[in-house]
Amino acid sequence: MDLECRERIYSEDYFDLLIEYGRYLGELQANPNLCYTIINITHAAVYYPIAELPSNFLQIYGYGAIPSCFGLLDMLSLEASGVRRVRSIPALDLRGGGVLVGIIDTGIDYTHPAFVNADGTSKILSIWDQTIITDNTPEGFFYGTEYTRAQINEALASENPLSIVPSVDEDGHGTFLSGIMVGNPDEANNFSGVVPDSELVVVKLKPAKNNLKEFFSIPPEAQCYQETDLLLGLKYLNRVAESLHRPMSIVIGLGTTQGGHDERGALSSSVSRVADYAGISISVAAGNEGTSRLHYLGTIPNNEEYNTVELRVGPNEYGFSMELWGDAPNTYSLDILSPSGEYIPRIPARFGESREIRFIFEETVILLDYQLVEAQTGDELILLRFRRPAEGIWRFRVYGSGPLERRFHIWMPLQSFLTSETYFPEASPDYTLTSPGNAVVPIVVTAYNIANQSLYLQASRGYTRTNAINPNFAAPGVNLIGPALNNQYTTFSGTSVAAAHTAGIAAMLLEWGVVRRNHILMDSVDIKNLLIRGAIRDPNIVYPNREWGYGILDIYSTFLNLRGDF
Repeated sequence: MDLECRERIYSEDYFDLLIEYGRYLGELQANPNLCYTIINITHAAVYYPIAELPSNFLQIYGYGAIPSCFGLLDMLSLEASGVRRVRSIPALDLRGGGVLVGIIDTGIDYTHPAFVNADGTSKILSIWDQTIITDNTPEGFFYGTEYTRAQINEALASENPLSIVPSVDEDGHGTFLSGIMVGNPDEANNFSGVVPDSELVVVKLKPAKNNLKEFFSIPPEAQCYQETDLLLGLKYLNRVAESLHRPMSIVIGLGTTQGGHDERGALSSSVSRVADYAGISISVAAGNEGTSRLHYLGTIPNNEEYNTVELRVGPNEYGFSMELWGDAPNTYSLDILSPSGEYIPRIPARFGESREIRFIFEETVILLDYQLVEAQTGDELILLRFRRPAEGIWRFRVYGSGPLERRFHIWMPLQSFLTSETYFPEASPDYTLTSPGNAVVPIVVTAYNIANQSLYLQASRGYTRTNAINPNFAAPGVNLIGPALNNQYTTFSGTSVAAAHTAGIAAMLLEWGVVRRNHILMDSVDIKNLLIRGAIRDPNIVYPNREWGYGILDIYSTFLNLRGDF
């Protein structure tokens, strides 16, 4: 990839598409104005000039070609999860030695004492900062800058570290999660990472392009990240693990409510593919959308023609997208009633249906697209994108026809992309997992409060839209202590914290299985099943369930199970 193509990755004059390149390879190669990056065996990121982008590109390439926009999922535990009990056994003093821990997030404050060894060197093996443009890109990648351990150590030894390695974490989310996994013990702050002997590999994501935010009507100030960059970050972590022939435990603490909420999206399928590699574990946050009231589950009884959906839109809402997913082979369509009473008659369900809907009494514009057979799932998608939505109650009558139960889901964006006054009055808290928390191979983790053994109130609930059992279990995720910016410590809550805690425990199992050669082919499925077997279960609760999965994480019980004590 030449310099001009690299510049397109950052330029707002180019729209990024996520293409199944095997189907379009000839077209990509024939167009001299296109450049692209191969991500994996199925997908490529294509940087398309906006001036040449067909107006009906959504119908040409399908909904899956538009990268989803991922947001951050939040923003004591060692005892609760059995980590200290395992460490107290000499033969099982597992601290992550020989295991790599990978994170794709907001970066890291590499100068924080939590990540500096006693001799002044860094426990970070490398940082790929996608936001910094230099020629020092990782091998096989075409943007961002890679900083090696040698460079980080040189920075730490200097009076001005950022003059040598200028990578920073402006948010603090990545720093906190990294600390939960590998941070050095700090008795004064009552803190220790789960596997302080592991080494860290960091991907700092670049922010999503404004043109992608505009496409989905996401507010300009919202913090979100493109699916293409997450996919390439995953590729980078896997490359590092392969090149060093070492096991790696990866955490993904971001999520999106976009997509089919099943395992068939580009990121979910890629995460499952990598998680199935020997020596790789991937832990994913379930999401914090359980109480957001941004999911609607509807059914249309056989004796009725439609289901009426009400959506309350708060004042000063910038805009949003809304996705209706219905299972094939049924078909669905809708009509619209605005808050002022303006009625848009039923829009028929047919291939290629795409409309721009304007209103007389509201400034609202709705861009509507029907995908009767959405390319990734085969199910129907109705995508509505609202510009300047009017305040008040919007009503949609959803019509269905077909031989099966007429059930549908509607998902709104992450709550962090909306005001608190926009919601479904009759929302359902189920099926609120954020992707890739809908993937079936990685470890999907919800959060609980170790102080009172209660589920984290905001935690998303299962299952997937195809009723696969996620989350797998609950891990500590409420008021955990971890490193903050400026050499401080703070507390965070959320499912991404629980996922980071679980990724540390997965590194313990990788040390036991791969490094110590008790199970050299251990992968995410093996680790997930071992942890499920050892999970603590309340005799008054039926498992699995949508809130807790199979119970509460306990690594000590996992080893008791291996010994046959259960």
